[in-house]
Amino acid sequence: MTSTRKGFTLVELLVVIGIIALLISILIPALNSARKSAAQVKCQSNLRQIGQGFYMYANRYKGTCLPARMPNLGAANNLYDVGNGTVWRPRWYITMGQAAGFYAFNDPPPNDVDAALDNSRRVTNQVFLCPTEIERDNNRNFTYGYNFQFLGNTRNKTGTPSGQFRPINFPVKITSLKTADTAVAADAMGTASGKPKSARTVYRVDGAGDLFAHGNHAWSLDPPRVNPAGDYCDDNARAPEHRSAPDPRHRGKASVLFADGHVAMFRLDELGYVVNGDGSVAANDPAASNRLFSGKGKDVDAPALN
Repeated sequence: MTSTRKGFTLVELLVVIGIIALLISILIPALNSARKSAAQVKCQSNLRQIGQGFYMYANRYKGTCLPARMPNLGAANNLYDVGNGTVWRPRWYITMGQAAGFYAFNDPPPNDVDAALDNSRRVTNQVFLCPTEIERDNNRNFTYGYNFQFLGNTRNKTGTPSGQFRPINFPVKITSLKTADTAVAADAMGTASGKPKSARTVYRVDGAGDLFAHGNHAWSLDPPRVNPAGDYCDDNARAPEHRSAPDPRHRGKASVLFADGHVAMFRLDELGYVVNGDGSVAANDPAASNRLFSGKGKDVDAPALN
């Protein structure tokens, strides 16, 4: 007796292939969505840890909020201890390490007096890097921006005599803040935010100052309404179109850390920003509100340069 075994027909194979293709089309978007959700959760966790560091710094320094950047006191005095080494005029998240015990750089060069190196160094601690934009690890073109204008702007006022220190807005005491309504740091886009979406260029990991590039000078974050007589995030190109703003990289929203330690997601308009029709963020629009940045829980102008 002989037996015959019937194979799949072409129609049956096509049906199976069609079912597999359908399952893949269903699963891939779900997996992508899960990946984005996980990145958002990790970003929020990062900012909460940064919030702890913000408080630890304030506790160590008699309630003083972090300066956006340590003051420029002259070439001989610009090296600062950051807890695991010394860095030339460290930015806020690097300075935090001295009090918080977690460091932006695993091993900063000893006695780093090279200002040029400051803009090319790469951040190595994942706490300071948004997982959605993990490549934005340049010390200058960073991933999270700080509310420097209201919380600690150590740049000298216009007309400051040589050798003197007259900061625009420093020190700021944490006890003076309405903490639940004061943004400390957020996902930041840098100077690209003031440009039309179509004009923005790709991120520059080398620290170059491309004013149109995503992340340029994004370590600092301008409030929704920038004072025309005040400061801008990029100190070498102070102009409305070079303003910084949050980056709504998480499904149209940005992660925002507040001074009481909580983290929440916001659209730009919910934070008080005005977004133009071409996608650029306005700098001086009267409809913009600084309520969530001023530290007072109300809309006030950012400090002036004079």
